[in-house]
Amino acid sequence: MKYSDLADKTVAELNAMLKEKKTELFTLKIKQKMMQLQNTSELRVAKKDIAKINTALTAAAN
Repeated sequence: MKYSDLADKTVAELNAMLKEKKTELFTLKIKQKMMQLQNTSELRVAKKDIAKINTALTAAAN
């Protein structure tokens, strides 16, 4: 996911995406704790996506 893809989305779409990514991050953390996560870099990608969405939300609010 690139920031340029997020810049033209509405606040409602961004909030929906944020909720989805936070749920995904939660499930990834659970899988990691239970030793079922094969690719641990997915955690880093999910965190970065959440940060990008939060940045787009902040920019949209201004």
